Amino acid sequence: MPQHDLLVIGAGPGGYVAAIRGAQLGLNVGIVEKEPALGGTCVRVGCIPSKALLESSERYAEAKEGLDAHGITLGEVGLDLAKMLERKDAVVRANTDGVAFLMKKNKITVHAGTAEITGPGTVVVHGEDGDTEVVAEHVLIATGSRVAGLPGVEIDGTTVVDSTGALQFESVPERLVVIGAGYIGLELGSVWSRLGSEVTVLEYIDRILPGMDAEIAREAQKAFKKQGLSFQLGTKVTGVSVKGRGKKKRAVVEIEGADPVEADKVLLAVGRAPNTEGLGLDAVGIETDERGRIVVGDDFRTSATGFYAIGDVIAGPMLAHKAEEDGVAAVEGIVTGHGHVDYGLVPGIVYTEPEIATVGATEEALKEAGTAYKKGVFPYQANGRARAMDRTGGKVKILADAETDRILGVHIIGAHAGDLIAEAVTAMTFAASAEDLARTVHAHPTLSETVKEAALAVAGAPLHI
Repeated sequence: MPQHDLLVIGAGPGGYVAAIRGAQLGLNVGIVEKEPALGGTCVRVGCIPSKALLESSERYAEAKEGLDAHGITLGEVGLDLAKMLERKDAVVRANTDGVAFLMKKNKITVHAGTAEITGPGTVVVHGEDGDTEVVAEHVLIATGSRVAGLPGVEIDGTTVVDSTGALQFESVPERLVVIGAGYIGLELGSVWSRLGSEVTVLEYIDRILPGMDAEIAREAQKAFKKQGLSFQLGTKVTGVSVKGRGKKKRAVVEIEGADPVEADKVLLAVGRAPNTEGLGLDAVGIETDERGRIVVGDDFRTSATGFYAIGDVIAGPMLAHKAEEDGVAAVEGIVTGHGHVDYGLVPGIVYTEPEIATVGATEEALKEAGTAYKKGVFPYQANGRARAMDRTGGKVKILADAETDRILGVHIIGAHAGDLIAEAVTAMTFAASAEDLARTVHAHPTLSETVKEAALAVAGAPLHI
């Protein structure tokens, strides 16, 4: 019977990072994973493959129509979709192989199979060769999330797909309907739009990117429209039916109070739900909330002694980097008694073109809370590096407390926004003021100067507009 100090259930970003940190702190660690390849949804069928396709499709689009301004003229640009998908798969393999290497390097025992909690400190792993009972002093649940469903919409994996299916179309669909205008829907919608699809995005509320700063979301929608995506907002999808056979097969998306929309493919991207079913939580009395998430305290402890949970199965942003931080904090808490993650400082990034990045409070949230604030905005168009790159669309927006000048939120749309947001997160982690950021030397010419200028703009003193 295998015994561990720490057993992690799930080898996604949260789970495998928690396992590594546990090993670094001297624990005997085991990890359970039901999939043949390690890395979880993010590495295998989520973050990594989608970013590979976003990169490839962006280069294709630029080769077709984005190089003339640089004096580069190309002949006819072709698309080898099969090769593009092969590259995506190769990127995924490199990452999953990397996770497997890290497990070996850190002497972490991998238990292949599906985990079921059967009692205090006891987990049965249902594997291909039978069941194995594993005992551990501490059990960390990191089973991630799955695609959330929508009443009336049945995913068949071919015509109506989830995000995994949308990563492996064998040909470019002539018409694609995306249900959901969040991160995943906009990223994958952008991929197939660049490759030639006519993409229509349907969203239940009256705006795209729910929860993101509204000013930034409006600018993003304008950019996406210019790229050819169409939007139907405030739209309730009531069902999807599939008609015809073979090349004539079509999906019909039914919309409440409006004409149906036909498409070759439909992508359902309305969010994610925690993977807690079948874990055996009831066997030890682990409490869940109304959304099926495991209830934990600040130390990631569940209602059952010796059991912890992190990542998408608990409350907070459903993001890979949040899960990683959860994992490190939970394990450090077990070993040292100290571990914490500030969910108010978890950045969110949409890897479209332009990129969109955000951290902290939105302007709408500050208004709703009655918080007095100052705002500084600086456009990419006024940045020398952005001009040199021919990437002048976008802006940086900084929100700071009106009395203390402490930075409360930073929102960016534009080239490399996902990289620029890290500076804002660092500043906010150490409670920096907008003046602190404004007085920090930024190299010239760089896109990071847009952040400095936005911080200067908070005090009404930008230098280049």
